Amino acid sequence: MTMLSGKKGLIIGIANEHSLAHGCARHFRAAGAELAITYINAKAEPYVRPLAEALQSAIFMPCDVTVPGQLEAVYERIAKHWGRLDFAQHSIAYARKEDLQGRVTDCSAEGFSLAMEVSVQSFLRMAKLSEPLMTTGGCLLAMSYYGAEKAIAHYNVMGAVKAALEAVVRYMAVELGPAGIRVNALSPGPVKTRAASGIEHFDELLERAVREAPEHRLVTLDDVGAYAAFLVSDAAKAITGNIAYVDGGYHVVG
Repeated sequence: MTMLSGKKGLIIGIANEHSLAHGCARHFRAAGAELAITYINAKAEPYVRPLAEALQSAIFMPCDVTVPGQLEAVYERIAKHWGRLDFAQHSIAYARKEDLQGRVTDCSAEGFSLAMEVSVQSFLRMAKLSEPLMTTGGCLLAMSYYGAEKAIAHYNVMGAVKAALEAVVRYMAVELGPAGIRVNALSPGPVKTRAASGIEHFDELLERAVREAPEHRLVTLDDVGAYAAFLVSDAAKAITGNIAYVDGGYHVVG
């Protein structure tokens, strides 16, 4: 596959080899794209660096979106090294444990603000920084979950946050469409990732997905990565503002 040959892409959100972002990055690279990859901090770097090297990442930098200037530094490097950007994937989300595992009703203002900053507002920042580099169009891709649409047990405040993310996808699709910049979100079924480990009773979500999804199986990183590669390619040039489910059909019965 060479459908992304010559394209330059930024991936934010790889934590380890089991990350959804890593599954996507592998498919982007296999399709011919050059990648810029970030890691959140020094603790994460040893897990992400070997993956970036295997993907022959042209740019590898730290990026904690809560640290002033780090996201901007990544884009400055991209502008200097490539001079353009064809796609960018946002695959980060965060909520404090007490907020994620507690009732939405009890979420503190500070905790809610932090979850929104990392999980949603940083995607807006990425879009604003990407826009001047996507002079011939491009694609922005976010990661959501079915808990944005329905109240899923134990997903709690992240459900509200993901709902906001999906709304942002729709509004940005309208605003950036005239510039040829598409904005979409993938909504995978539950996958065993580091981020998911913070959700209480996550095994129950996995079991329910297998039991009730029409395909009666869990989705894989390759399932998600293959769809992501399609969405950022020119083959998907008519697709924007879309929430794309990759969940074995669970969303039609859940």
